[in-house]
Amino acid sequence: MYRIKRLWLEKDPKAYKDWSLLLRESKIDVNEKLDYSAGIYQGDRLIATGSYQRNILKCLSVAEEFQSENLLTRLVIHLLERLREENQTHYFLYTKPSNQAIFQSLGFHEIVKTDQILFMEQGLPTFEDYLEYLSRKKKGDSASGIVMNANPFTKGHQYLVERAAQESPLVYVFVLSEDRSEFSTEDRLEMVKRGVAHLKNVEVLLTGHYLISSATFPTYFLKDRTEAKKASQQAELDALLFKEKIAPVLAIKRRFVGDEPYSEVTEIYNETMQKIFGEELTLSILPRIAVEGEIVSATKVRAAYQQNNQELLSRLLPATTYDYLKEQIQSRGEEEWKSSKKLSLGQ
Repeated sequence: MYRIKRLWLEKDPKAYKDWSLLLRESKIDVNEKLDYSAGIYQGDRLIATGSYQRNILKCLSVAEEFQSENLLTRLVIHLLERLREENQTHYFLYTKPSNQAIFQSLGFHEIVKTDQILFMEQGLPTFEDYLEYLSRKKKGDSASGIVMNANPFTKGHQYLVERAAQESPLVYVFVLSEDRSEFSTEDRLEMVKRGVAHLKNVEVLLTGHYLISSATFPTYFLKDRTEAKKASQQAELDALLFKEKIAPVLAIKRRFVGDEPYSEVTEIYNETMQKIFGEELTLSILPRIAVEGEIVSATKVRAAYQQNNQELLSRLLPATTYDYLKEQIQSRGEEEWKSSKKLSLGQ
């Protein structure tokens, strides 16, 4: 009676039209980035669909008159089987809070939820494992927190950490684990560690999947092409997760952020944190610093790095980051030289 098949949304205009109509009926955004989509058909009619990007289930929708047919369960089982074939063993999903019972029956566990979004996971390692990792890092009964991408670690980032370290007995700096930046997670973590090594009350941690990640806050990585409403909903989820689940484990009472004159998404995030934290968690927003009249920006630094503009890099970066990137530039130059020699020798 029903058949399930893959949807090639970029290649099949009719499939895309039917899919987008079904999602809009469920008030689900059609502008998601997806790696795989499947649909359930009755005859030629698409009556249910589900997708994933990386290990995150998205865009799950069933036509209203078929919602008693257990099609959502069939879709999720199909998607998880596909993910296992890709050697994925840890899955996340966004869904409506009203769907909680369905996904719990499929083995998903709640991480956090707002009025509009339920965030769940299945597989290992779990959110509880991440909280256990944090608990082992706890060093005091009162601390501040900073979450940064550090892409790369600039004088602005260093100023933020130094101010927090001056005003707090202990500071936890969370570096984004998400590997979707120009500099790798390994490089960014190393730059932060070098840049705060002189501060004895600072501990550097990774965020895992649970702070500003593709799972909790995907629009953060699409700052130039996202909707304010969508960013606000995801920022609320991320801020609530930090406030209710992460901050208590480390006794974090205060979070430091920089103000944001350039990115609408980051500005929305700051405003949302202010609202969600309320009086329970203090949000300290510090103004961006300027060097020789120029506001320090990681975007400017990345451009200077690509252009090998040593003078600008030396002005905007702490010595630790400058030296690290200089090592990378030299290493890159050596690799390019080796490659050119191989080509010239016909190797």
